[in-house]
Amino acid sequence: MSPDRAATRNGNRGGTQLGVDDAIGRIGRRARVYVAQGSATPFGLLAAIDAAHDRFEHIEFVSAFLLDRPSPLDHLGNPFRWTSLQPSGAVRDVGDNPNFSVVPARYSDITGLVGPGGGLESDVLVCQASPPDADGRMSLGTGVGGHVELLRSASLVIAQVNPQMPYVCGEGECHRTDFDVLVDIDEPLAELAPAVVDETAEAIAAHVGQFIGDGTTLQFGIGSIPDAVLSSLTDRRHLGLHGGMINDACIDLIDSGAVDNRHKGPLGDGASVAAEVMGTRRLYDWVDRNPAVQLVNGTLSHGIEGIAQVRNFVALQSTVQMALDGSANSEMIGGRYISGPGGAPDFAFGACVATGGRAIVAMPSTAAGGRISRIVAHLEHGAPVTLPSYVADIVVTEFGAVELRGRSLAERAELLISIAHPDFRDALIEERLR
Repeated sequence: MSPDRAATRNGNRGGTQLGVDDAIGRIGRRARVYVAQGSATPFGLLAAIDAAHDRFEHIEFVSAFLLDRPSPLDHLGNPFRWTSLQPSGAVRDVGDNPNFSVVPARYSDITGLVGPGGGLESDVLVCQASPPDADGRMSLGTGVGGHVELLRSASLVIAQVNPQMPYVCGEGECHRTDFDVLVDIDEPLAELAPAVVDETAEAIAAHVGQFIGDGTTLQFGIGSIPDAVLSSLTDRRHLGLHGGMINDACIDLIDSGAVDNRHKGPLGDGASVAAEVMGTRRLYDWVDRNPAVQLVNGTLSHGIEGIAQVRNFVALQSTVQMALDGSANSEMIGGRYISGPGGAPDFAFGACVATGGRAIVAMPSTAAGGRISRIVAHLEHGAPVTLPSYVADIVVTEFGAVELRGRSLAERAELLISIAHPDFRDALIEERLR
């Protein structure tokens, strides 16, 4: 989106510069507040709201994935509630608090959920933004996908203007008049450290690589496996990136010349497309005004309509458990939610409709130091089915890769057992025969 187009999105909210206390005073005593996710979360502003908790009667915060723990979690029920669309380790300590709740949501649904008429329609948006230039142009920076449309629809939009926030190109480009209130808070962005790539991740990446040829457009998630895969692709050519995030591993891949986005996606300009940027300060400096990266609304990055326009789309996901029918649970362990659906179902379904699309689930064969098999006869009792069996395609562990699409249930079971850890294969065969 061009700055000129962005500047006319809302008319004129005012873009009033206020101190923190005066800005917080604009929030009603009762409100639902959407909090920008990932590295774009305005932790300084949230800390100020928490410090002023006595002035509020009932505030419900809504957020997607969080990299760090926000201060209002210290006052749940007094007067705060927190609703998570994708819980992370940052909120795990309050998982049993009655004033903390989980609403499972696909990433592509966030815009509709928190927008007008949605089940979590939000009155207030709190986010971060880059400082305005001389013409008032700004950027939502490293997070766009979950909240960019709230610039238009929320009754109150407060931006934490942070000089450490890069100006990132795409739909997050905006103007100071797209905000009601601007608050200057200088703080480091939350960072996502590169994952430690071990021998297991490297072995899995080697198996995944056979499905990523020249001209592939790749989507990937967080963790050592996608980092290992991206690091192994620098000899490819004409790759594209279209997915949920851009991370540190993308820098070397793009700079190597492997990514040139010859197969253009829904933006039509050949840029790498994502909803968020999450990584280290090196990455945040690299994306600053870098036209090679374009951040977009989650309905475009994750939605079927956007993915369907991408040729040779390969979705690379992981999971907690995979049953022998190919269904997967990516949200729960031991009866506790550790995550949400996020982009996993979006990209698995998207790969089904994209021309030449493939969906890969890549995971270590075991968890808990080798004590638990990730390939199981049946998903954990009560666990959600994040990915149904009918979207199962390619599954990879360190012991190999199997293709489940078009295979019978009996054939799928045999194939999955063949890439389970050898210590668990006999038990899986016995459970299957019961």
